[in-house]
Amino acid sequence: MAARPNSASTAPVLTPEQNGFRFGLITGVVLCIYTLVAALLGFFSRIEAGSLDVLILIIGSVLAIRHLKQLRGNQMPYLGGYGTGIIAAMVASVVLGLFFIILTAIMPKMLDLTQVENLFGFDLSVVVAFLAIILMGTMSGVITSLIAMQYYKADAIDPLKAME
Repeated sequence: MAARPNSASTAPVLTPEQNGFRFGLITGVVLCIYTLVAALLGFFSRIEAGSLDVLILIIGSVLAIRHLKQLRGNQMPYLGGYGTGIIAAMVASVVLGLFFIILTAIMPKMLDLTQVENLFGFDLSVVVAFLAIILMGTMSGVITSLIAMQYYKADAIDPLKAME
């Protein structure tokens, strides 16, 4: 009788990209809910509201790296963890940016954006805000992932201690 393979060994391996995408979607949904609440309650234009967005984004990136570390143990590659944090922040930023465009179309008076038009009459403030959300979110994710990977990296042997 042939041995049956262990179900744990045949389980699909979660890649850093899949992990980052999954946590990015979750973080993006949380950011959208928070942005909607901020717009409805009228404190969207305050700087503190944007700071909490960045904090939620940082937490999402760190949780993505932590989840990958828990799955991989000490076998997590440094660039894999770094990449999963960046992908999580980028996906969350794109989701928030698209939600921001939808929110601006639905309730433009609640967001009170400065209207800037180009020669063709296209509302540039929404486009600039969309691109700024993606840029700020992704760069926050890059910095956060770099810092978080210093904590979560797998060091089997410390080369400085080996020289003693």
